[in-house]
Amino acid sequence: MRFSRDCAFAIRTLATTPTLTASPTIAPAKSGQTTHQPYPNFKVIVLNDDFNTFEHVSSCLLKYIPGMTPDYAWDLTNQVHHEGQAIVWVGPQEQAELYHMQLGRENLTMAPLEAA
Repeated sequence: MRFSRDCAFAIRTLATTPTLTASPTIAPAKSGQTTHQPYPNFKVIVLNDDFNTFEHVSSCLLKYIPGMTPDYAWDLTNQVHHEGQAIVWVGPQEQAELYHMQLGRENLTMAPLEAA
């Protein structure tokens, strides 16, 4: 029986290659409880400025913020004027982004969204 050089090389290589043995791996123990992390809430903050009127700020809050009442919109508008800012809504990020964008489109001066 005649072997080619390649075949002879392969036989020598296989004969001289050390064998590797696998050591058993131990999987980390899993806890029986799964912890659920709630999504963070975000604050929509309106800032005071020198060009928006009380009526405009109040009407925008009524128009875009769900559940807003005329009295609460007016209270928040007063807070914006006297304290320089007011948190007008707190909730999930996607909704906060929507309300922030809508109020900004009405030319209200908005603080960047921040986690609550």
